[in-house]
Amino acid sequence: MALIENPRVKFDYQILEELEAGLELLGFEVKSLRAKHGSLKGARVIARGGEAYLVGASIPAWQIANAPKSYDPERTRRLLLSRKEIARVASAETQKGLTIVPISVYSKHRKLKLAIAIARGKKKEDKRHSIRAREEKRRIERTLKTKY
Repeated sequence: MALIENPRVKFDYQILEELEAGLELLGFEVKSLRAKHGSLKGARVIARGGEAYLVGASIPAWQIANAPKSYDPERTRRLLLSRKEIARVASAETQKGLTIVPISVYSKHRKLKLAIAIARGKKKEDKRHSIRAREEKRRIERTLKTKY
């Protein structure tokens, strides 16, 4: 079960490969995420210096009064990946047309994990096709619902 999701990933991108990463967080950020506060809109993953980072994600402090004054909710957070996975992310980042986007943050055995995807951006025609398929599916479900 996802705590927070990036709602436009599956619409804007064609997902080629999914990875699971750990997150390096502060205590009040963990509490905030477990309460489903935060946003992955506009967030992306970058690889620099043999490490991977989550950039652009907004995770507010659990209790603003108890957070340090210098706390930045959109700070860069380090991702915990194996060396092979970091190399795969770095090579995908250098390829033209590919990007690494976060899909969701979820809980797994009391640890918070980030699902990331190596993805290719969809063109306008592909997005139209997705919309058409979604509307067709809804229409079919409506007709089946009224018949039975």
